[in-house]
Amino acid sequence: MTADHPSALRRRWRTLDTAAGGLALDLGLYAVSAVFAGITAVTSTLLPHRAWGGVAAVGYLVATLAVIVQILLRRRGAASRLVGLPARWAVTGFVWASTALLPVLLQSVERATGRTDRAQEEVWVVEQAGSRLLEHGTPYLGRDAIAALPPGEQLLGYTPYQPGMAVFGLPRALVDAWWTDARVWFTVGTALALALAVAALRATPRAHPTTRDRPDAALLRGVQAATVLPICALTLATGGDDLPVLALCLLALALAAADRPGRAGLAVGLAGALKLFAWPIALVLIVWGLTRRAGTRVAAGAIGLPVAALLPALLVDRDALTENVLRFPLGHGLVTSPAQSPFPGYLIASALPAGRLIAAALLVAAGLAIAVRLARRPPRTAVVTALICGYGLLAAIALMPSTRFGYLLYPLALLAWAPALHRTTDASTVPVPVPDQLSGRATSA
Repeated sequence: MTADHPSALRRRWRTLDTAAGGLALDLGLYAVSAVFAGITAVTSTLLPHRAWGGVAAVGYLVATLAVIVQILLRRRGAASRLVGLPARWAVTGFVWASTALLPVLLQSVERATGRTDRAQEEVWVVEQAGSRLLEHGTPYLGRDAIAALPPGEQLLGYTPYQPGMAVFGLPRALVDAWWTDARVWFTVGTALALALAVAALRATPRAHPTTRDRPDAALLRGVQAATVLPICALTLATGGDDLPVLALCLLALALAAADRPGRAGLAVGLAGALKLFAWPIALVLIVWGLTRRAGTRVAAGAIGLPVAALLPALLVDRDALTENVLRFPLGHGLVTSPAQSPFPGYLIASALPAGRLIAAALLVAAGLAIAVRLARRPPRTAVVTALICGYGLLAAIALMPSTRFGYLLYPLALLAWAPALHRTTDASTVPVPVPDQLSGRATSA
């Protein structure tokens, strides 16, 4: 099937995505987000989330009203800059500033002035990891040191991240101020990676040179998914550690679309040095690189940077590294992870006899299915790479015994990012529909 005969699913999505010049979906996004933020402000049992909701609801509501005005102007046929793609970018920037950046600033300042309910535990854990890295050369506490903590503090003694994440905690280890809050630096890292990703795609020849706005509209939708979706804005404002990881993965895919395999490997390698979630994406990118005869260049960064980040911690205290990075995530720490969202993997693990083994077997089976897919039909474009990563992570999140709703930001953003990756350097043929690419029937370079 070719792009001249798109599937019904793709036609329906394109109709929805382009309705009223893209404004209809913008309106739905901001209106639903405003409702979500308002409900969060009123009902959430997590105080940082309630604080975010109170601020973000206003930002989403203003954006909703702005899009309504844009739609009315468009229906009147007004040739106004207020209804075009640049105006949609401006509204998106306002929404991110008001629903993510402003809450980060407010909560960081309030926390610095004594409020103890203005950050999730992840922020404190990363900052403590930065302090330990500075003082002891490793961000991790050993099992004995964690056991010596009061029972209520043992969970916070674990640092279930890769060593690179501690870098975001170094500013607080040096200076105690609002601007050294780890979320501020998560935000800086996220913004920088996304800016580089957008620049890389805009500098790359388009796959639709005769339809100028289509690639930019797809890019805007991808940026919205990584920034203004409540699941992303809320995460950045209250915890934040997942957003720079996600942004670096999106940058890696953008560089892959721009035919920069070495740089793509470095970007995903940086993400992998922060968190394990980037490792599956790195593996799929390496397979993509092999189809371009650039697997070694991708692997040099994708594998080399995480290994380089692990070596110092391994040399300083191997047991502490193992306790935090392996035992705790696998459920063999002194305490268990609080990540218990009711996805199928968690429900199976908690409700069935030998449930954890069954959930683990299903997770392994899903991984093997993806491995077979990669071996039989390796991804030859960045688009297909992003789709495999998105659907693969979605399956993994659904089947993991311990998981969180917040982790959905990874597959949602990756799947929304895929249409923005259609570039002439990425495939020598006309881009093909998403479902056909996944089924392996499409042709590409």
